[in-house]
Amino acid sequence: MKLRRLGASGLKVSEVGLGCNNFGMRIDEKATDTVVGAAIDAGITLFDTADIYGGTKSEAFLGKALGKRRGDIVLATKFGMKIGDDERRKGGSRRWILRAVEDSLTRLKTDWIDLYQMHSPDPDTPIDETLRALDDLVTQGKVRYLGNSNFSGWQIADADWTAAGATRFVSAQNQYSLLERRVEHEVLPACEHFGLGFLPFFPLGSGLLSGKYKRGEKPPEGARLAAWGSRGAAALSDKNFDKVEKLEAWANERDHTILDLAFAWLLGHDVVSSVIAGATSVEQINANAATADWALTAEEVDEVSALIS
Repeated sequence: MKLRRLGASGLKVSEVGLGCNNFGMRIDEKATDTVVGAAIDAGITLFDTADIYGGTKSEAFLGKALGKRRGDIVLATKFGMKIGDDERRKGGSRRWILRAVEDSLTRLKTDWIDLYQMHSPDPDTPIDETLRALDDLVTQGKVRYLGNSNFSGWQIADADWTAAGATRFVSAQNQYSLLERRVEHEVLPACEHFGLGFLPFFPLGSGLLSGKYKRGEKPPEGARLAAWGSRGAAALSDKNFDKVEKLEAWANERDHTILDLAFAWLLGHDVVSSVIAGATSVEQINANAATADWALTAEEVDEVSALIS
């Protein structure tokens, strides 16, 4: 597994990261321990979670699973989205950040967080207040680097300008895949201009790019899109399947799967530091990790992009 620099920071992360949103939601503590161990064995170093995942269980399960291996990985978590039904447990205010980071450190059983990310913009709090509070956490050694998630291009630019003289964001995490490319308009150019490493989530288009969904067939039992009802049915549209089938054919001609292509295409963008994908089994971990072995040329990246434009 190769490592890439996270934006303009001194932090390096594995090209494939592990999204931990399934911990405490789709898999229990024992299964989490198995998945975490398999990820470390596969060379994955970036573990990405959030305080809301699994109703806070994700952080707790991950912290316990890491144990003495905590220092061997890059631990990323997030704050800002509402925890439970309490309106006070959300946002980017200084009051909440100081509480949220302590809660995450306790659940994760660690003294520091490598990458602390604001999970979504907070329209009720000036970004200056958020950044000053986060800068204090870096100064105190509780956090090493800062990132944002679900920010627009202008919000990335505004945060970078506001943080002048203090700790800047070094990463941005948004949805990005062969089927969801809106970040190409503003977010990716903003990341390139301001030196942020981009961390795409949902790289498999909620599973459509995994190869397990077929046109005209019912989704596999237990699959994400099967559980999403009408939303899942909308994703399984003829328009999406037209793209999926073109991508499958392109990958198969080169002795690869569409899953391989989904990761390789994202990693073909220099601004991408690591591709974050969830997993609930050792088999998924190994399949995701193996995708990093295929490197596309710039010409191939453009060819695939044009194929589904």
